[in-house]
Amino acid sequence: MKTNKKPIWTRNFFSVAFVNLIVFITFYALLTTLPIYVIYELNGTEAQAGLVVTVMLLSAILIRPFSGNLLQRFGKRNVLIASTGLFAVTSLGYIWIDQFIPLMILRFIHGFSFAILTTTTSTIATETVPIERKGEGLGYFTMFMNIAIVIGPFIGLTLIQFISFNQLFVILSFFVVISVICALIVKITNTTVPLTSQTQRKLSIHDFFEFKALPFSFIISLVAFAYAGILSFISVYAIEIGLERVSGYFFLVFAATMLISRPYLGRLFDQRGPKIVILPSLVMYSLGFLLLAFSESAWAFLVAAGIIGVGYGSLMPLLLSLATGVVETNRTGHATATFFTLYDSGVAAGSFILGLMVPLIGFSNLFVFLATFVLVILVSFNFLTNRMKASSIENVHGKNVSG
Repeated sequence: MKTNKKPIWTRNFFSVAFVNLIVFITFYALLTTLPIYVIYELNGTEAQAGLVVTVMLLSAILIRPFSGNLLQRFGKRNVLIASTGLFAVTSLGYIWIDQFIPLMILRFIHGFSFAILTTTTSTIATETVPIERKGEGLGYFTMFMNIAIVIGPFIGLTLIQFISFNQLFVILSFFVVISVICALIVKITNTTVPLTSQTQRKLSIHDFFEFKALPFSFIISLVAFAYAGILSFISVYAIEIGLERVSGYFFLVFAATMLISRPYLGRLFDQRGPKIVILPSLVMYSLGFLLLAFSESAWAFLVAAGIIGVGYGSLMPLLLSLATGVVETNRTGHATATFFTLYDSGVAAGSFILGLMVPLIGFSNLFVFLATFVLVILVSFNFLTNRMKASSIENVHGKNVSG
């Protein structure tokens, strides 16, 4: 019997997926090169290099909870075009920035547009994909972000070996202009909610956060804190140990091992539960940092990238599954928002705090510290799951007794 499947790869889906790809390529290219720019071009400190990452994430954290209301008030297509345009304008601004304070201001504005834009593209993609193929379609959509993890740092770290930072900013700005064109191609109905209906009741904190998802969201914030050491300082560390020529390949190996291992670990998670996957992943994550701390050759540097990719790669989707699994279906969106808000907060805090630690202890000792820190996360996760399991057993026992 022939079945007619509704298509996933419509014009709207491909357009928002391509917008997301370009935005995240630009995001990761800047994330890995701006610390170098601050230290070697603006004569800044390691703390300032971390702060240039933190400030963009901070602004994204501040605006992200309000993105849903903006989409309701002004319509998804209008917000998509406006946020893509603002992201493009702020990307162009890097070309003329040559001082630290103006760079910080620009990064703060860039974070606003990034948060609204990525929330909008994800929402449009979710609504564009046929309901019966949502898992498959959103899998393709998130794949674009995984590809950007490779392409962005590789482009940025490779190009700065041959061209100036100013020329890099020009190239990235050209990419972002293409994303504006793709946003204009998207054709969806702009359904809006009148302002009066939005203000009929007072907003509460429950409209922005889901408290049941906080335990696993807190774990991902700690994971993200450690990951900030990679995002913010791997390129500078590579220069310090004389491996700048292979620094661009770090994220290539990292993403390759992450993409290869993720499907298998996801199936194992479904079949045998969270501990059998997450605890070994945290061990691998810790070992990767430890090897990175003592890397003196290209092969050790890249093997560390691979181990970290396997360890870190499964933690976000699996912890997200746990965070959304403890809430009612109608609160899944709030749980997801809570999860990513704490993830962004972890990266922001890590970039800043670890940046303060580098001048005091050096990069090698920093990565040894992060290896130990990840083991603390392992103990915390094990304690959390044991406590939740015990609580679940007590609840079942209580129901049986009362019955």
